[in-house]
Amino acid sequence: MPSILPLTPENIEKAATALRAGELVAFPTETVYGLGADATNDKAVAKIYEAKNRPSFNPLIVHLPDIDGVRRLAEFSPLADRLSAKFWPGAISFVLPRKPGCPLSKLVSAGLPTFAARVPAKKSARDLLRAAGIPVAGPSANRSGRISPTQAAHVASDLGDRVSIILDDGPCAVGVESTVLDLTGGTPTILRPGGVTQEDIEATLGQPIAVASSNEDSPKSPGMLLSHYAPRLPVRLNARGPNDGEAYLGFGGSTGAEMNLSVRGDLTEAAANLFAFLHELDDPRWSGIAVAAIPEEGLGRAINDRLRRAAAPRG
Repeated sequence: MPSILPLTPENIEKAATALRAGELVAFPTETVYGLGADATNDKAVAKIYEAKNRPSFNPLIVHLPDIDGVRRLAEFSPLADRLSAKFWPGAISFVLPRKPGCPLSKLVSAGLPTFAARVPAKKSARDLLRAAGIPVAGPSANRSGRISPTQAAHVASDLGDRVSIILDDGPCAVGVESTVLDLTGGTPTILRPGGVTQEDIEATLGQPIAVASSNEDSPKSPGMLLSHYAPRLPVRLNARGPNDGEAYLGFGGSTGAEMNLSVRGDLTEAAANLFAFLHELDDPRWSGIAVAAIPEEGLGRAINDRLRRAAAPRG
């Protein structure tokens, strides 16, 4: 099993040294735990795909400690300037054009002339990135298609010794991955809903933005495959209650639920609980997981996106 280390300055230095040596390190962000590797090292990035059993055409997000670090790698438009100043550090990733001579591995962006970048809000994540001194590719620290990890134990259970070090800083506060916003076209387009809402982006811009559909063949960002974030058990959505043998994941005033994402109907609380509760209910004593309806607004869009992909037919 990997070393699960408490998040201390000494252990951040250990993890940074491992990253520079081409090893895989799982680290907490405000969204989910990421599986980090040196984004400039082809072999290190390839280890991510191998550990996750991830399709090589599915791009990765590159994490940097500050906006200046991203500017050294990507072309910024006036729109990117405006949005990064508003939302970074934070739970949003922007797809940007690579600068000429950009040192990132082509594997990071699946051969595309663009890549997704994020400056995480969690200070300890930025501390690790500064200590490492390299861009860090960091998809969620789980096997491809499975439930994303919001606790160190989730990472250890799913990846085992495929990862060298897991930095443990408790549960993630946001609980769903970052929003991915494509800024390479004429209209800003959400490729994956996440921790920053569509409403917040539109309020900042003063205009509507586009939302992309799933892309199974050549996704521009993570989270665009139809079946994703899936427990082992089948998932049934918009359920008013469980069928025989099902576990029931409720929301708001749901009755008879094994667990409730938020009794108060709070979407922020529900997002933070989503993956942890799916992990707990993904148990062979049940035949499936029935999930109550979630409002399609604010963070509910990200929650429903993850649930629809969890419930999609699996190849």
